[in-house]
Amino acid sequence: MGDPIRVIDSHTGGEPTRIVISGGPPLGNGTVLEKMERFNREYDDFRSAVVNEPRGWDAMVGALLVPSEHPECEHGIIFFNNVGSLWMCGHGTIGLGVTLKHLGWAEPGRHKVESPVGVIEFELLDDHTVELTNVPSYRYRKSVEIEVPGYGSASGDIAWGGNWFFLMGDHGQELSYENVAALTRYCTAVSDTLKERGIVGEDGKEIDHIELFAPSENPAADSRNFVLCPGLQYDRSPCGTGTSAKIACLLADGVIEPGERWKQESIVGSVFEGSAVWVEDHTRCIPTIRGTAYITADAQLILQQNDRLRFGIGKST
Repeated sequence: MGDPIRVIDSHTGGEPTRIVISGGPPLGNGTVLEKMERFNREYDDFRSAVVNEPRGWDAMVGALLVPSEHPECEHGIIFFNNVGSLWMCGHGTIGLGVTLKHLGWAEPGRHKVESPVGVIEFELLDDHTVELTNVPSYRYRKSVEIEVPGYGSASGDIAWGGNWFFLMGDHGQELSYENVAALTRYCTAVSDTLKERGIVGEDGKEIDHIELFAPSENPAADSRNFVLCPGLQYDRSPCGTGTSAKIACLLADGVIEPGERWKQESIVGSVFEGSAVWVEDHTRCIPTIRGTAYITADAQLILQQNDRLRFGIGKST
């Protein structure tokens, strides 16, 4: 029997996060980016074991809490999902703050964590509410026109909010929970189109998140979104990095002013509040995203040596 892996499960606006507290692989010294690269290279079986079936499921987002050598950070964090690691995860950072409070490792106030994309800061407001100060976000390209096979013409903005997004208000889709399967098919077609046409983020980075927007019927929200993440799973939350990318576009277009609140509703009805301020020469902004998370489990995962599916379905040994 392998050593137990302690995890804390939570959900942020409906989107699950499973944080590995102990029992993770040895990643040595270095930055969290270097540790993530080592994790990707040497321990993909561990990633799969934590989040994939039979212990997890496709929508599960995992995270590995690691030591940080950064002088300002209390912890490091590596996020991952059913197909690989993630540069950053907004809902997961909100879940991290609530998890650290649950463990007695964080009190209300401001905290800094090292991620693969740099230092991120969050404020723990109470047992369930966290406000994330995200990495600098920006729009890379505006109104990129594409022809989606089977659907027709559409356009979107390419923006960075900790991950690369293609943000679409022009899509012709009905954004309702009952329409999730059709929305997934449409966003998959958009993603395939971007790849086929070689449309990428800055420095050739893959655009691995598709985000659709529409007006919301909720008087407490400014718009509703549907976000398809890598691994063909939709975000149950309004998506922290996606809301950051959206706010960067809104700020650039003058739709919102610096510091003005934007309320983003998810496809399941949960809401994040976001705002941003300009930095540098108005080419980037710093978004803040506020959301709530709740603990759902405090558990131990066990990987038994004679279990051929111990590393997850599709990773049998």
